[in-house]
Amino acid sequence: MARITCNADLEEGMAALAALDPAWRPVVARTGLPPLRLREGGFPGLAAIVVAQQLSVASASAVWNRFAGVLTPLTPQRILTASDEEMRLTGLSRPKQRTLRALAAALVEGRFAFEALEHASPEEVHARMTALPGIGPWSADIYLMFCLGHRDGFAAGDLAIQEAARHAFGLSARPKPAALQAMAEAWRPWRGVAARLLWADYALTKRREGIGG
Repeated sequence: MARITCNADLEEGMAALAALDPAWRPVVARTGLPPLRLREGGFPGLAAIVVAQQLSVASASAVWNRFAGVLTPLTPQRILTASDEEMRLTGLSRPKQRTLRALAAALVEGRFAFEALEHASPEEVHARMTALPGIGPWSADIYLMFCLGHRDGFAAGDLAIQEAARHAFGLSARPKPAALQAMAEAWRPWRGVAARLLWADYALTKRREGIGG
């Protein structure tokens, strides 16, 4: 598995994308070097992604701190032995509680192993992770990019990436996930850098809108 581990990897990918398609050049010029955004993998890493689903950064951080504080040490075994009251105290929604219990059970029973993802293709990682109850494409893509650091991961279902692509490439409307996935085929094997650039461009656009307002 080719990985993104440092800023030099990002710079290599940015140069490759600009060479593949001149439309990337103004994006690279606007954003500069995007954040690496690498994070811990394994059970804590995926648990953090599940907790953050559909929450603002501030809300996700608050819920995560409460969750990790109640369920210490944060292991699959601890999740499986947690009482309903403990789970309630974490502040997690019922669906997220079910997702984490199902993930913990799959790990303890040997039906799923994070080690098996280390050398898998993006498609294989996606298939194995989305087979878990409650783990959708977005969560699998975020794990692939930021926990595994896969160079060619991409999150076509992310709304910010879709909106950034619309703006960056002069599209008439925000592309649907399937359309964006098809567009991103041309960016292999640097889709992970493309995703980071689009997130950075989206953040830049939102800041400018805030200043303008």
